[in-house]
Amino acid sequence: MISNTPNSAAPILANRYQLLQTLGSGGMAVVYRAKDLTLERMVAVKILRQDFSKDESFRKRFHQEAKAAGNLSHPNIVTVHDFGLDGDRLFIIMEYVPGTNLKAIVKERNYLPLNEAIDLIIQASAGIGYAHRAGLVHCDVKPHNMLVTPDGRLKVTDFGIARALSSINPEERSAVVWGSPQYLSPEQASGEPPSPASDVYSLGVVLYEMVTGKLPFYSNDPNELTRLHKEAVPLSPRKLNPNIPIQYEQIILKVLAKEPSWRYRTADQFGRVLQNIKEQPVLQQSSINLEYTANPIVDSIPAKFEPRFSSNSKPTQSNTDYGTMALALLAFILAGGLIPFWLYVWFSLNANR
Repeated sequence: MISNTPNSAAPILANRYQLLQTLGSGGMAVVYRAKDLTLERMVAVKILRQDFSKDESFRKRFHQEAKAAGNLSHPNIVTVHDFGLDGDRLFIIMEYVPGTNLKAIVKERNYLPLNEAIDLIIQASAGIGYAHRAGLVHCDVKPHNMLVTPDGRLKVTDFGIARALSSINPEERSAVVWGSPQYLSPEQASGEPPSPASDVYSLGVVLYEMVTGKLPFYSNDPNELTRLHKEAVPLSPRKLNPNIPIQYEQIILKVLAKEPSWRYRTADQFGRVLQNIKEQPVLQQSSINLEYTANPIVDSIPAKFEPRFSSNSKPTQSNTDYGTMALALLAFILAGGLIPFWLYVWFSLNANR
């Protein structure tokens, strides 16, 4: 149980973790900055609500999900160190990440410069994509679960907790399972099992919010918000921020498609597409007109973005086949060399007549 030591007023969790400062709290848990007295290092401690901890099915599922998350090791994922039950409270011990969550950053700055937003979402996609390769779906991708360090490193946290919450009483589930329903995929909003493509949709919502300062769908009514995710078409990001290049807008709208198969299949795929576009210098040259090799309809953009030059743009290098020209010239010379010989034969034949 949480107790106080004689030499310190700071409470001790599980006879090991000294709780130093409250970092945040919500309907699901309270997060503390703490000191691991055994290893003498700073950690983050998340203590779940007592009513969750009492639910036997949730405790079992939480145990399973915490074990799976503990096996994830990636620079863009918050490492899980430990988990357990102290008295009647479930807790999870995680890597302490200095900085703040992405939601707070967006709220403070309204929206982020495009390059910064793309860099952060590429990092998030790398971490979540790593989990996808390990067979895990986050299920609750949102900027609240993305921590950004002062040097710009992004780390994703809370893998598996949403799935564990799905085992609690259905009457309580609607308020807490998915955290912020503004980031839910249409299939999750319909009660269907999430997939890696569901995480991709949520990443698209986060990117939309970062570059426009607005959510694609918003309502104070959870039922209306669910309907919007399932049925409504999001407003073009460029209408909110005209500085967004058309290529990025098309990618954002693709990952916000209602049908999972129309999006990129995994976060890795989404991140690679953004990285490819970011690295193409042609995007910095306004005089060059880019087109897609695929159907211009957003939902048909292929996973691998391959722009090509339009007919009114100048090629950067010649495509002349000099080998073919050389062979043609040689043939002409050889043919020309036979002309005097055939003239000699013709005149000889006619002279003997």
